[in-house]
Amino acid sequence: MSSTLNEDLIQEIREKNEIVGVISQYIRLKKTGANYKALCPFHNEKTPSFVVSPSKQIFHCFGCGVGGDVISFIMRYENLDFKEAIKILADRAGIEIDESNMKKNIELERRKNRLYQINREAARYFYYNLQKNSRGYNYFRKRGVSSNTIKIFGLGYANPEWNDLLKYLVSKGYSEEELLEAGLVIEKKNKNGFYDRFRDRVMFPIVNTRGKVIGFGGRVLDDSVPKYLNSPDTLVFSKGNNLFGLNLVYKNSKIDKILLVEGYMDVISLYNKGIVYSVASLGTAFTESQCKMLKRWNDSIYICYDSDDAGLKASNKALDLLKRVGFKPRVIILPDGLDPDEYINKFGKELFENLFTTALDYIDFKILYYRNKFDINTVQGKVDFIKNISQDIKNISSPVERDVYINRVSDEVNISVDAIKREIFGIKGIKTRLKDKYINANYRDTNKSKIVPVENVLEPGHLTAEKSLLNLLISDEYIYEKIKEDFSPDDFLDPMNRKIAELVYDNYRKGKKITKQEIIDNFSNSELDKLNEILAIKINFDDSEKEKAVDDYLKKINYYKLKIKRKQIREKIKLIESKKVINEGEEEELKELCLELMEVDKALKLHCLF
Repeated sequence: MSSTLNEDLIQEIREKNEIVGVISQYIRLKKTGANYKALCPFHNEKTPSFVVSPSKQIFHCFGCGVGGDVISFIMRYENLDFKEAIKILADRAGIEIDESNMKKNIELERRKNRLYQINREAARYFYYNLQKNSRGYNYFRKRGVSSNTIKIFGLGYANPEWNDLLKYLVSKGYSEEELLEAGLVIEKKNKNGFYDRFRDRVMFPIVNTRGKVIGFGGRVLDDSVPKYLNSPDTLVFSKGNNLFGLNLVYKNSKIDKILLVEGYMDVISLYNKGIVYSVASLGTAFTESQCKMLKRWNDSIYICYDSDDAGLKASNKALDLLKRVGFKPRVIILPDGLDPDEYINKFGKELFENLFTTALDYIDFKILYYRNKFDINTVQGKVDFIKNISQDIKNISSPVERDVYINRVSDEVNISVDAIKREIFGIKGIKTRLKDKYINANYRDTNKSKIVPVENVLEPGHLTAEKSLLNLLISDEYIYEKIKEDFSPDDFLDPMNRKIAELVYDNYRKGKKITKQEIIDNFSNSELDKLNEILAIKINFDDSEKEKAVDDYLKKINYYKLKIKRKQIREKIKLIESKKVINEGEEEELKELCLELMEVDKALKLHCLF
C-alpha cells in the first residue's frame, strides 16, 4: 500500500514524529546509554529486551524479533494498516492530509528523482575534477584534509570554464531546463542559453540523511566574492531545512552529543581529526527546523562558532532556540580570532576535546554575552544588563532553574536578588531603586532633582567583600586563625585593604590585637577619608553566621582573582596570535597558555556552582 502514497509526505510524517516521544506514550521507556529499553509490548517477558534507538529512529525487540520505524510501531500496537497509522501520526504532527494528498503525484516524484540523479552525477564529476586539478586538491591538502576524508565527503572542484558542467551533464542525457531546475546552471540575461553556477570553486556536496545529494556549496580559491556560494532552493533542497554533515552523524549510533559549527571546513577539519559529531548550517542563520532535526539525538548539544562579535551574536541566537526546543545547550568559546577549523589544526583533537569541559552553560554564556555588550560600570550599562538577562531568565519554564540563574546573576553584578526578581516578574521599581542608590541621602529630601554620585555605589562585589572581611579580622582573632594559612595579606587586591591586612596580620603574629586607631595612625591625612569609609562598616553576625560570611567573602575575592588571571592569559594569547610569524618557542607557550586558560575556566565554573 505504501507504493500508492507520496514518499516525501511519508518521510515528513516520520521526521515530525520522534520515535522516543511516540513510543513513550504507550510504554514506559528507560534510558540506557544512547538508547532506551523497555519490556516488549508484543510478547511476555520479565527482562527488558525491547530497544529504541533515537539516533536511528527505529525499535527492535531482541526477544521476539519485532522491529521497525515509528509507523511500524503504531501499526502493530494499534492493530492498524499502513494508511490508518499514517493518518494518526499526521494528526499528531499537525499535518493536514486528505485522499488526494495521500496519492503519489507521479510527475512531481519523477522530477525529484531526476534532480537526485543530476546532483549525484554532478558530485561525481566535481570529485573527478578535484583529482586532476592540483590547485583545488592542494586547497584541501594544505589544510591537512586527508585523501580519505576528501573521499568520505565527496569533495570536488568546479572547473573555471563557463559551461563545463553544463556540457558534461547534457552529454549524459539531461536537458538544460532540468539543470536549471537543479540549480546547477543560470539562464543568461538575454535568455539565449545557460552557464554554470559554480566555476573555479572547491565543491562541498550536501547530502541528506537518506544519502542523496541534494545541493552544493562552493568556495572560491582567491579573494573574489562571494566567498561561498550555495545551491538555490529547489524541489529537493532547502538551506534552512538541512545541515551539512548530518548524514555522517546519522550513520553513527554511538554519538552522545552534537557539535554545532558555522562552516563546511569546520565540519570537515573536525571530522578529519576524529571529531565525527559536528554539523553546520548552510550559509544561513541556525533555524528552528534545523534545530528539530537534531532532537532525535541526545539533548546534549554544544555550540562552537567563531569568537568574534558576530560569532557571539550567532551563538546567543542559537542558544535561545535550542533552549526553547528542549536541549541543554552549552557554548564553547575559542581563543580570540580562531574558528574550529583553525583551532583543531593548530592544537589537535585532545586539546579541542578539553574545551568541552569548560563549555559555558546557558546563564554563564548570557553573563559573558551581555558583559561584552554593556558596560556594567555605568548606571545605564548595569540597567541594560539586568533588563536583558532578566528577559532571558523569564523565558525559562523551570522555577528551580530560574532561581539558580537569578542568584548567579546577583553575584556577578552585585545587584540584589529581590531587584532582579522584580524586573523578571514585571513589578515596577527597579529603575527607581537603581537611581536612588545614586542620590546622596543628605540631599534627597531637600533637593529631589539633584543626583549626587556616591563613590562606592558601583563598587565591585570583591571590594565590598574585602572590606567586610577586614572588619571581621580586626574584631575577631578567630577569623584570623581560620584563614591565615590559605589567605594572606597579598591576596587582598586593593592596595589600601592589603596594607590594613598586613598591619592586622603582623599584630596577631605578635600576639596582640590591633585597634582601629592604631590602623589610622599608619596612614596619611590624604588617605583618611577612604580609610574611615572602610573602618566604618558595621557587621553584626552571630558565630555561626560569621563562618558562612567569611567563606562567602573569600569565594567572591578568589572568583575575581581568577577573572583577572583569565584576562591576563587571554591578553598573552592575543599578543602571540597577533604576530605574523610565530616561532617554535612561542607556539609552545601558546599551547601552555591555552591549557592554563582551560584550568582557570574550570575553576571559575566551580565557583559558579557554589
